[in-house]
Amino acid sequence: LVESGEGTRHEHYLKAGEVQNIHNVLFAFNKPTDGAINIGMNNGIYTIKTPFEGDFMRMADQFKGRVTKDTVQALMFRSLYNMSGTQFVFPEPAIKGKIDYVSNNDYKTKEDAALTVTVKSGDLVKDVTLIGGQGKTGIPQSFKLGDLEYTLIYGRKTYQLPFSIKLNDFIAEKHPGTESSYSSFESKVTVIDNEEKNTFHTRIFMNNVLDYRGYRFFQAGFEPDESGTRLSVNHDFWGTWTSYIGYFLLYIGLMAILFDKNTRFGDIKRKLDNVKRKKAKMAAGAMLLFGLSGFAQDHIHEKPTEKQIDSLLQKYKVSEEHAAKFGRVIIQDAGGRMKPVNTFSSELLRKVSKSDTYKDMNSDQVLLSMTMFDKVWYSVPIIYLKRGNDSLRKIAGIDVKAEYAALGDFFDNQGNYKLSKLLEGAYREAVPNQFQKDFIDIDKRVNLLYSALMGQVLTVFPIPGDANNKWISYLDAHTVNDPEIEKIKKVLPFYMQSLAESTQSKDYKLPDSLLEGLKKYQHTYGKSIIPNDDKVEAEILYNKYDIFKKLFSWYLYAGLAMFLFTIIKIFNSRKGIIVTVKVFHVIIGLLFALHTVGLIARWYISGHAPWSNAYESVIYVAWATMFFGLAFGRKSELTVASTAFVASMILMVAHWNWTDPAIGNLVPVLDSYWLMIHVAVIVGSYGPFALAMILGCVAMILMLFTNKDNKLKMELNIKELTYINELSLTVGLVMLTIGNFLGGQWANESWGRYWGWDPKETWALVSIMVYAFVIHMRFIPALKNFWIYNFFSVLAFAAILMTYFGVNFYLTGLHSYASGEVRTPYYFFWMALAVFILGAFSYFQYRKHFKR
Repeated sequence: LVESGEGTRHEHYLKAGEVQNIHNVLFAFNKPTDGAINIGMNNGIYTIKTPFEGDFMRMADQFKGRVTKDTVQALMFRSLYNMSGTQFVFPEPAIKGKIDYVSNNDYKTKEDAALTVTVKSGDLVKDVTLIGGQGKTGIPQSFKLGDLEYTLIYGRKTYQLPFSIKLNDFIAEKHPGTESSYSSFESKVTVIDNEEKNTFHTRIFMNNVLDYRGYRFFQAGFEPDESGTRLSVNHDFWGTWTSYIGYFLLYIGLMAILFDKNTRFGDIKRKLDNVKRKKAKMAAGAMLLFGLSGFAQDHIHEKPTEKQIDSLLQKYKVSEEHAAKFGRVIIQDAGGRMKPVNTFSSELLRKVSKSDTYKDMNSDQVLLSMTMFDKVWYSVPIIYLKRGNDSLRKIAGIDVKAEYAALGDFFDNQGNYKLSKLLEGAYREAVPNQFQKDFIDIDKRVNLLYSALMGQVLTVFPIPGDANNKWISYLDAHTVNDPEIEKIKKVLPFYMQSLAESTQSKDYKLPDSLLEGLKKYQHTYGKSIIPNDDKVEAEILYNKYDIFKKLFSWYLYAGLAMFLFTIIKIFNSRKGIIVTVKVFHVIIGLLFALHTVGLIARWYISGHAPWSNAYESVIYVAWATMFFGLAFGRKSELTVASTAFVASMILMVAHWNWTDPAIGNLVPVLDSYWLMIHVAVIVGSYGPFALAMILGCVAMILMLFTNKDNKLKMELNIKELTYINELSLTVGLVMLTIGNFLGGQWANESWGRYWGWDPKETWALVSIMVYAFVIHMRFIPALKNFWIYNFFSVLAFAAILMTYFGVNFYLTGLHSYASGEVRTPYYFFWMALAVFILGAFSYFQYRKHFKR
């Protein structure tokens, strides 16, 4: 029997003498059963008797007939029967044989699964294979064993609601101008409750739950063609509130650890104050050394000299004043985000050339020049080349010492792309090697520059009346049949022509007026999605100062300088040295304030909390690390200096190639207040863990430089750092635990389940267990000493690295940013080796001078 229940084709085999329940309709073969569709066979003649009225259509000749209720009729093979809301076909007569199931050993597939069970009743034994699986309605298997009749099902269980829900409309909204990037989706439904005589209309969408009579309905998904919706259901009113109350009691208890004077946290603070008093009475000394550690466009056959190119570009250089006006024009990127041209031009120059300017032109001037003289820029050496890959330079035909290449260097005289063959293999690799990654990196820069020169990125024309608010470029304007587009598209080439003339006359009145006309058109037909002027201005300033990239070096210089003068202060406590240390302390505090302003600016520009993607989460971890470093290091210069160094290293990581600093749109599930609560807490916990890690390293380095002459001074410094380390770990563990449980609440509010063994959830739990062990090691006598605690506080940070980097970039799950795209840098292994070497040498020094 073949049927299409639930919208997909299913095959079923009816065995003589058995009854099957298929989508709540009983089918029986040679076993007369009341209420079932009975199929009979006697001497090769097949009959059908049903409790329903229906019809059939013979597929071969389209012959149609009626099926009469409770009447024995001839069964028509290869005919489509329709009765009781069910359509089915019997393709062939019954055959003698045995049904068997063979595993394909693919246990992750979403296809049907088979479960074989053994049923025992007294001395009788029967093996039964059930077809179903997670999220599927299983096929019931009915059989008799001895005097007992059984019906077994493998799959989801069907529940009958005490009310009904009718879908009136399903709406899937996309980001402006995109086809598959959804900003939100919702179901408009009517709840019909005959028992309570209650009918009402409501909406269900991500993070907005329908809660009625103890049932909670969640927007779980939708059909690929947007023809229907998928809701998940939860019915656990008392269980939910019992869990939530338990969670809040847990939060209160964990927070009490930080504020109750009688807890271990309070005891550590008192011990830290005692150490500080002792240090104030003596000139403690410490020595610490840090180890930093096909081209279709017509191209120029005779390549102009660099002098000729510079002369032309300088002659037609647009004024900064007019370029700034051009930079304020709004475009729509591929993800549907509306942003000023300045944002794209800044990203273009930084990604292609690794610089904010070219010669003496800013990014807006460069983009205008590219648009006016695209063929000239074909020969401009602006594509940055990493050191070390001589093969890349040889293929491009440029000097092996060249730092930049021109777009034309990557194409031969026939316009063929020189890298195409090498890229085919590189893109096929799941984990490309460094050689292949260099080619992929260059390919991305080449394509970005090419799209800019072709004008594909200048999507400045909103399509009037477009339902999805799509904007197009001049190149795409011919694809739209609209009189307004036909008028406005002529502005761009006229604008470029007048701009070239204005660079000579220095009179920009005409280009200025054309830009104003374009802006009026944008506001007329794209007003609903254009950002306001204040937000545009804020984004341009954000692009101009690129604060997070600059903070990396500022934190580094200030931290190292403060550290150096702190060491000098230990041996020489002159007033000038003390004042210098305080000055750098203040400078780091001001840098942190600037860091905070940068996060607030990004929040304002993007419209969402700045920790929603890889880049944002890293700069937020750097902020949290610096925050806790300043909080715990108010009277410890070593802590503040070390934290500034760690924050600079984290910001350096944020600007590696695997993170994209571009501001993007949120996926629907992240468009929630939970993003501010859960993500802020759990990612913020990485800050104190990073602080504890660096303090553990510093403490072990101090052990290395301990001798009998400075033993007492070193012991006080080691105690101070260890106590701050434990305070930091305690705060981090409290935040990570609360954040993990808040994540469970968010999951329950979004999908109706607390825990799904997602890699991020699992590794967050592993990190909680690891740090709980480190903090409680003091209860094990053999593990109760400063060296063991500091060493393990460093090792434990590997769990955080796995929770963040490992899950986000290597494993597949709901929290993965780019699974399979990142390969572990070799220096991580060297860093791990350095930690173990430091641990080994510091251990022998600790045993020699401190172990009692």
